[in-house]
Amino acid sequence: MGTTTDGLRALHRAGRLAAEYPAVQRLLAEADDAELALAGNLLARLDPDEVLRLHPGTTALTVAVTGHGTLAALRPALTAELARHGLLLRPYLTDFDSYVFELSDPASALYAARPALVLCVLDPAVVFDELPVPWGPEDVERVLAAKTDLLTRLAARFGATAAGATLVLNTLPLLHRYTAQLVDLRARARLGALWREANARLLRIGEEHPATLVLDLEPLANEGVQVQDPRLDAYAKAHLSPALLAGYARQAGHLARALTGRTRKVLAVDLDNTLWGGVLGDDGPEGIELGGGYRGEAFRTFQQAVRQIASQGVLLAAVSKNDPEPVAQVLAEHPDTVLREPDFVRVIANWRPKDENLSALADSLNLGVDSLVFADDSPFERGSVRAGLPAVAVVDLDGEPALHLPRLLRDGWFDVREATAEDRARPARYREELARGDFLQQFSSLDDYLAELDVRVRLTRARPQDVPRISQLTLRTNQFNLTTERLQPAEVTARTEHPDHLVLALHSADRFGENGLVGAVLLRSEDGGARLSIDNFLLSCRVFSRGIEHAALAEILRHAAATGAREVRGGYRPTARNATVRDLLPRYGFTAEQPAAGEDGASFYRHDLTTPLEPPAWVTLDSELSSPERTSA
Repeated sequence: MGTTTDGLRALHRAGRLAAEYPAVQRLLAEADDAELALAGNLLARLDPDEVLRLHPGTTALTVAVTGHGTLAALRPALTAELARHGLLLRPYLTDFDSYVFELSDPASALYAARPALVLCVLDPAVVFDELPVPWGPEDVERVLAAKTDLLTRLAARFGATAAGATLVLNTLPLLHRYTAQLVDLRARARLGALWREANARLLRIGEEHPATLVLDLEPLANEGVQVQDPRLDAYAKAHLSPALLAGYARQAGHLARALTGRTRKVLAVDLDNTLWGGVLGDDGPEGIELGGGYRGEAFRTFQQAVRQIASQGVLLAAVSKNDPEPVAQVLAEHPDTVLREPDFVRVIANWRPKDENLSALADSLNLGVDSLVFADDSPFERGSVRAGLPAVAVVDLDGEPALHLPRLLRDGWFDVREATAEDRARPARYREELARGDFLQQFSSLDDYLAELDVRVRLTRARPQDVPRISQLTLRTNQFNLTTERLQPAEVTARTEHPDHLVLALHSADRFGENGLVGAVLLRSEDGGARLSIDNFLLSCRVFSRGIEHAALAEILRHAAATGAREVRGGYRPTARNATVRDLLPRYGFTAEQPAAGEDGASFYRHDLTTPLEPPAWVTLDSELSSPERTSA
């Protein structure tokens, strides 16, 4: 055990663990599995209410745990996983084997707890406990069909009852202890086929019911995680092993991180001994290890995986202590490199400290450093980044390239609930954004730049195909986000269908191309249409400072006046990340209400619509709200 557990133990013994909770994330940054297990046992003893009293800004997540067997080992594992992502677990544990009652009854204590996440943890005993003795594949088939039908109904009930929450189911591992009871090998093969077909049906529940996600436990078992401890299974009805529950908790932690807007956006990788073997400055382009021998093939495999990740919307950057010319030569000419210069949004090769380069990278992308994941084989470089930029997630690589990939994938830094078309287009659009920055340097004034940029904004009512992207904006946008209200897709859909709500999608383009769906405005009609409230306004950091928000607000005020409203009202709730929009509403003619600050430090503003807001002259606006087909907001 290292400094992780030493630090936590010291805080625990001193009675300071709750008081120092914000430091826990840093202490767990380098924790291995054994250290996380011990940390979870210490942290699970904390009273979440006490932590929140001492640190009211901490993001707490209520998670309900239910299922079939004994799940006591899941709580500490889940506590540690959330803590390492800067979250605080507020657990609600149901009684043993009560998942059917809890999920089927809208008046149950589970629903009353208002969890953001419900983990319904299933195990193979949920099937085998209901089989007669003796049993055959046909008996298993019957019970599996009944269970998948039941879980489908529970998912439907959950979606209709728990607005905004997410239900997590899982596939069922098939154990040798069950298959080996069939001495007929053909019957054993049929059992395997039936079991896999049932798991496939489970995995598809999420496609039919958007509020449900299904975690696949088979990859964990396939990589050697012990599925069951025979003694715990027999004596404690703990049908899944602590090791498997720890792996499950890790995946649930990734989901919790995504639900609270903490998914990372940028993968910054070193080059020497990370993307290829050897030191380019010493070995030259022809001497680096890439392809050919077994180590070269390991580096090539790692590059393939990095490119696969980047193809789904992750921004890829290289940050290397090298001269730029040989790096450019390798990326352009080396026959075995998978990654080429166009795969990167930025290639930084110089001799500056890497924490400085990473900070500059984040600035150039208009992102916070907490959007970055940094992978490097050098302990010195990793340590300097951890010290200089503690918000950056650091992946520890070493001299064994075969382990680069599992170490990168271990923490699911880029996992999202659903990848959208906007995600896949993001790298190209960020490269265009960097070209805009270069274009800006040609002008002596910002006004001249904006006039030549040819900004075009399209404001539309949100369509069904826009819902995943708008939900994602509420979950992942932290800087230009007036109220930081996080909405799941079902909640966005509900607002688009409600007669008193209007969800607007903002699209933009300019001389460099389409930016896509870059923002959303959530409006609500009140007092019989006399007041239009802005529940939230979100805009991607890629398109700040171009007048897009100005044009959208001007059109919203015009629409409010045209539809009979007497005022437009909006609020701002401060967070550590959204100071960018603190003065957004007063900047465009809204006046502060008295008292100026409300609950959680929120400030509220109103516009009496007596003075129209003119859109910026350099923006061309195309708005559905200007069409003859009008609806009340």
